[in-house]
Amino acid sequence: MIKHLRSKLAAATVIAAIAFSMSTAHAQQKSEIALSRQPGIFYMPSHIMEKLKLIEKHAASLGVSGVTTKWITFSGGGAQTDALLAGGVDILNTGTGNLLLLWDRTRGGVKGIVATSAQPMTLISRDANIKSIRDFGPGDKIAVPTVKVSTQAIVLQIAAAEAFGADQWSKLDANTVQLGHPDAYAALSNPKHEVHNHFSIPPFTFLELKNVPGAHVVLSSPDVMGGPLSQAQFFTTTKFADANPKIIQAVRDATKEAQDLIRSDTKQAVEIYREITGDKTSVQELLDLLKEPGMMEWNLEPQGTMKFAAHLYKTGTLKHQPKAWTDYYLPVAHDLKGN
Repeated sequence: MIKHLRSKLAAATVIAAIAFSMSTAHAQQKSEIALSRQPGIFYMPSHIMEKLKLIEKHAASLGVSGVTTKWITFSGGGAQTDALLAGGVDILNTGTGNLLLLWDRTRGGVKGIVATSAQPMTLISRDANIKSIRDFGPGDKIAVPTVKVSTQAIVLQIAAAEAFGADQWSKLDANTVQLGHPDAYAALSNPKHEVHNHFSIPPFTFLELKNVPGAHVVLSSPDVMGGPLSQAQFFTTTKFADANPKIIQAVRDATKEAQDLIRSDTKQAVEIYREITGDKTSVQELLDLLKEPGMMEWNLEPQGTMKFAAHLYKTGTLKHQPKAWTDYYLPVAHDLKGN
């Protein structure tokens, strides 16, 4: 298993090296910016930024006129990182694990801009026999967005190390299967489907608990991490950042405005989220969801990322140990009180 992971990471390093040695046209100053994200309410700041054209607005205020944005939704972080390395997108909005892996494998060639959200992730099961992480057997499949490297997969490793012993961190890796959150929700909703468990994010967490018979919580990310963990953040290549410093600042300013809107006018924010995503969940249900514990963690500063990095370095997934979170974030974020 470890040999397979190392081979996969070695391949990622080769891909990164090729991508970074190719033409730097995608890293030159740009006016059309391609950004990616995953499904789910975690990414609501990005939906507000798209609807209200906030990056365009803040870029113009910084003297960069004519900027346009193109938003692309991927089912998982792995597909997003592939797109970034291939030059298909300029900026990603996805999990801590993907940021750290790319920062490590590109030797600092990929770094964060700002965090966007740190709502709880929840491991849900519809199997009555699974009440804790110790109850998973060899055949009990757990859906995660990307096996081994997604934020959910790595939180599961940290939980396994705590439950079974430090050397057993990979004990449940073989149980994980790769499914985007909408597909995982569909799997749990189908009593005949082999996947009975999903490391879920909102709103799928609440939809599963409400609509899937027998669905219950096994653990949540704050239980494992000891507090909030940034699940979504913007990150990009340092080449792109160096060539487009005002775009990077505009992304920070736009993110803050979007987060402020979520807090000041939550109803409008929810309505924008529904319009952009096509989510059929009612406005009132989403407003009730955002009243749940931890659901208003919309912050620019990274949260819980150093504990995450320490685990990845200890298990050999990261070859370089960051001394501080600012090692893998661009200077535009260094004034924040991250961890």
